[in-house]
Amino acid sequence: MTDIVSPATRSRMMAGIKGKDTKPELLVRKALHARGFRYKLHDKNLPGKPDLVFPKYKAVIQINGCFWHKHDCHIFKWPKSKQEFWRNKILGNVERDKRKLAEIEGMGWRVLTVWECCFKGKTKPPFEECIETIVTWLEAGKDSCEISGNVE
Repeated sequence: MTDIVSPATRSRMMAGIKGKDTKPELLVRKALHARGFRYKLHDKNLPGKPDLVFPKYKAVIQINGCFWHKHDCHIFKWPKSKQEFWRNKILGNVERDKRKLAEIEGMGWRVLTVWECCFKGKTKPPFEECIETIVTWLEAGKDSCEISGNVE
């Protein structure tokens, strides 16, 4: 299937996608702040500058887009155009994620990866359920893990 917009328009649209302060990130930040959690944003002292850093809990939260980080869910689909470019780009993101998260864990930090499908798409659980899972993880001192939308 061909794209419904011109290549120049598509390029402009893709260039406008942000890496920080995304909608899912803002939702999580607001909800956790309302519950009394305090955090640093994109701490440059940690590998990969994680989205949320909780020094008190020695924990970080990384909020990943399912497309950009190749999550195995209904949201991720390989693009039909520029396949080699996108395969290299996305697989490069995945490898970098693994490397940076391993470095953070090697420094003694716990990591929670929260996937975009936890907040949108046909398998998303109730928002409060995702936030409660995050809060429980932070307070319980559990090992690194990830949360995503429900599996059908």
